[in-house]
Amino acid sequence: MRAPTVQEALFSVKSFAASMLALYVSMRIGLPRPFWSMMTAYIVSAPFAGPTRSKAIFRLAGTFLGALGAVVLVPTLVDSPELLSLGIALWVAGCLYISLLDRTPRSYVVMLAGYTCALIAFPAVDRPETIFDVGLARVEEILLGLGCATLIHTLVFPQSFAPVLLSRLDHALRDAQHWISDALSPNGDERSAQDRRKLAADITELRMMSTHLPFDTSHLRWTSNAIHALQDRLATMVPLLSAIEDRLLALRELGAGGVSLRWNALLDDIRTWTGAHRGQAEAGREVALRAQIDALAPAIGSHSGWQELVEVKLLARLRALLDQCVAVQALRGHIDAGAHGELPASARDVRPVGSAALHLDRGMALMSALGAVIGILACCAFWIFTGWPSASVAPMMAAVMSCFFSTQDDPAQFIKGFLRYTLWSVPVSAVYLLAIVPAVHSFEMLALACAPAFLVLGVLIARPATFGKAMPFLFGILTTLAMHDTNSADMVSFANTIIAQLAGIWASALVTQLFRTVGAGFTARRLLKAGWSELARIGSGERAPSVTEFSSRMVDRIALLTPRLALAGKQQDLLAADALVDLRIGLNMTQLVEARAQLGRSQAALWPLMEHLSQHFEARPRVDEDGEARLLASLDNALRSVCAAPPSKGQRDAATALAGIRRDLFPQAAPYQSSPVIEKEIR
Repeated sequence: MRAPTVQEALFSVKSFAASMLALYVSMRIGLPRPFWSMMTAYIVSAPFAGPTRSKAIFRLAGTFLGALGAVVLVPTLVDSPELLSLGIALWVAGCLYISLLDRTPRSYVVMLAGYTCALIAFPAVDRPETIFDVGLARVEEILLGLGCATLIHTLVFPQSFAPVLLSRLDHALRDAQHWISDALSPNGDERSAQDRRKLAADITELRMMSTHLPFDTSHLRWTSNAIHALQDRLATMVPLLSAIEDRLLALRELGAGGVSLRWNALLDDIRTWTGAHRGQAEAGREVALRAQIDALAPAIGSHSGWQELVEVKLLARLRALLDQCVAVQALRGHIDAGAHGELPASARDVRPVGSAALHLDRGMALMSALGAVIGILACCAFWIFTGWPSASVAPMMAAVMSCFFSTQDDPAQFIKGFLRYTLWSVPVSAVYLLAIVPAVHSFEMLALACAPAFLVLGVLIARPATFGKAMPFLFGILTTLAMHDTNSADMVSFANTIIAQLAGIWASALVTQLFRTVGAGFTARRLLKAGWSELARIGSGERAPSVTEFSSRMVDRIALLTPRLALAGKQQDLLAADALVDLRIGLNMTQLVEARAQLGRSQAALWPLMEHLSQHFEARPRVDEDGEARLLASLDNALRSVCAAPPSKGQRDAATALAGIRRDLFPQAAPYQSSPVIEKEIR
């Protein structure tokens, strides 16, 4: 094992100090389970002050809700063990389901409320009259633990979250700038779709990390709205850049060499402007670039051919890209100013789209909740049937495990890993419980005895590569030490508790493997189908989301999809799918819905088209050749109708959206041709 870094050692020392402070105060004021305070201090500790403080707030709220659930359920249903077991299982499952519908760290509040109820209720079923005192004590112990952790990590060499977040933010901006440079290069770009999806992964990671920002110790916490808005802008840039690449490719396929030569100056100027470092870009240069774009834009009319429509579409996307780049530069400047305590007033009015734009899978959330119910009830049935007092630990652990790993495609694999490292902690736990702790007679000696193991484990927890191994090991030791709180620190009680604890984890792994485990390919298909379903709803006339909201959600799906496509292997139905294309189509459909109201009688041809688009995406991934032919004919008919409409902004937006949809759905089809017959009829 390599030597710890300064940051790892500092985190370990601070976490140990916080846990010892929580343990000492708990003992001094006479709380019944002081080792719960110690455990809480470790659970909420994070290398940075912001996440530590946010986890403390979330854990306090979740503990209070969980204790409230236990206080209501236990006295009401204690006379019927079966109903009480069902009530607690449903409480855990309901909380888990709700938490999985919020894919930010805030979901920890509701998830914790679920399994905290189980942790408080199951040990108290034989003493229901004490449930209020027990629940209050748990809240006090956990409040003390998180308070000590927050105090130490905030006041003692606090590690600000700002440098890490700004580094990730600039990394995402560099990825976007590289994509712009590659897309606008004269000969195109040879990078893979895997590289293109990096930006989507950057945006999703930033969105998760920035949830902790309001709790940070630096001035950057006042810029959270600007950071979220910048993430939204980056999400909108993904379909724009993808579309620009594809439209340039289409022009090359059409042999538009003259067009490419005519536009080289524009593309080079945009690439130079976007590649300039912050503060070095020529002020007002974007105005001249917009004028260059407008000068190249051909007029749209009934005579317009496919090449002209592709050019108009490309120019529209280049103009939109300029607008997004200007906004991104302004927001990045606001963030820099805010980091130095000089946030301008205009930045305070920025409003991002929020976490509602993230992908949600209610079906998988329901399956996770069902797995939790079955696992808890199975352990409760074993407990009731055997009458084994220590078996109350089993449903408690089943509840915890069902919640901890519910976001994974294969939770059983992670639960088994937790079981393995908990098992490895048993010898160390036995030495501490049965030999070391009984021999110490002061708090100072207890702290010295705990220091070697806990300081080493603290370093391993600080390392992402070993966190998943060190945390269950530490959890196993602390759970065992808590037996001192109940005066059951003997060999028989230790063996009973360990067996019940391992049985609960094993039962959770077994039930999860039977009812909840899915492969990467299965999840990838669900992500693709979720995107197709949203496109079908837009086509059917349901409320179309805003461009920013739709882009953010689809970009989030792409970020979730990328690692799963790699794990799924060469599955033909997945290889044929491209979520970036779906994102471009959705952007065009949203634009088409917005422009439709400005077209007058010309919008009549759009109604059958939207219906065909809805049917097309409802049928995916199945391919109906007759349906494809009807859809292509409907697209061409709508294009002819819109191109023949009186010139207006709505006509231009609709024509570019239709051209984009045609190119994305039928890249190999023959170029669009205007129809003189239809033109005469329209006139």
